[in-house]
Amino acid sequence: MQTQSKQNENACRKRVFVSGCYDMLHSGHVAFFKEASAYGALYVGIGSDRTIEELKHRKTVCSERERLYMVKAIRYVADAFINKGSGMMDFVDTVDMVRPDIFVVNSDGGSDVKRAFCAERGIEYVELQRVPETGLKARSTTSLRSEVPCRLPYRLDLAGTWIDQPYVSQYCPGWALTISLEPTQEFMERGGMSTSTRNAARKIWPYELPAYNEQMLARLLFCFENDPEQDKGHISGAQDSIGICMSGLNRHWYDNTYWPTKIESCHDEKTLSWLEEHLCMVPMFPRRPGCSVVEGKDITPGKVAALAKAADDCWEAIMHRDLEAFAKAFKASFEAQISMFPAMVQPGVEEYIERWRDTALAYKMPGAGGGGYLAMVVDRIPEGAIALRIRRRE
Repeated sequence: MQTQSKQNENACRKRVFVSGCYDMLHSGHVAFFKEASAYGALYVGIGSDRTIEELKHRKTVCSERERLYMVKAIRYVADAFINKGSGMMDFVDTVDMVRPDIFVVNSDGGSDVKRAFCAERGIEYVELQRVPETGLKARSTTSLRSEVPCRLPYRLDLAGTWIDQPYVSQYCPGWALTISLEPTQEFMERGGMSTSTRNAARKIWPYELPAYNEQMLARLLFCFENDPEQDKGHISGAQDSIGICMSGLNRHWYDNTYWPTKIESCHDEKTLSWLEEHLCMVPMFPRRPGCSVVEGKDITPGKVAALAKAADDCWEAIMHRDLEAFAKAFKASFEAQISMFPAMVQPGVEEYIERWRDTALAYKMPGAGGGGYLAMVVDRIPEGAIALRIRRRE
């Protein structure tokens, strides 16, 4: 709330207007406000959540109410408002309300359209260069965004992979088992870690999953990635979105459907810690361009039944924390996968398997295979392997 003397002072000075998103408010914004306020009492128009989503095709980090609160709290700002318009000229109604003498923009935010708009209303148009405060690093939202790490999880499929495709589960229903992984490192693209689904998730949630019903988030991500208006030639398996969005260990039941008819979760700390002690991965190579893992597929009722049984056995072994049974079921699930999709084992994969054969109790390739990583069941995590951190429920 401004004091009466401050309000009177602003009324006697020229009125200056600036407009922008001011999402991820940073020192560059403050320096711009400081310089603009040298021309008079500064009024700020702020892009609404709706406008930012339309223009930038992403959700805001901070809501319009948060951004309004923060901008108003900056001492160089006389007052601020949420722009009611849309598009690049969303500030028109705010300008007509404020009736500024001067319209200030950054050099990269100027345009002939804004210049003409000011000329029509008799407003002085000023462009400023981006100049950081002395001793501070130059900042922009784009550069800042690139520096903020993405905390979205990855997923690792343990057993039953491919059962989430109806052309597989039509022969025999069964479970797929997944764990949600903390992003302790950046996993390679085309490596079986569901990076394509994770990249789709980043368009909705740029940095982290919202605090919301996990199964609902998974369903939302599945529907978003498989937009019926997009013709990408296939439906991504639901295990990817479930593995990313649902914490802990989950199994999901498929019976000739794209979305599972039931989901069961395990959040028992002893069980998750046990899995972390006996699961690891080693990198191989990204799936090569042009590689088709479905080429030469041979799907039969018997092979799908073997896949389903292995997933059942894997879950039971994990629930009893039986390492020998877990390794046996893990191996059986992978063998069932490659019996149906032999192209999963591309040239070069066998060399990595041979390298780790004496260390691993069992192994498989995550996702559709073709390269990527070798996931292994081990007695203890060997040197040179990637230890995994399962995401816990908040």
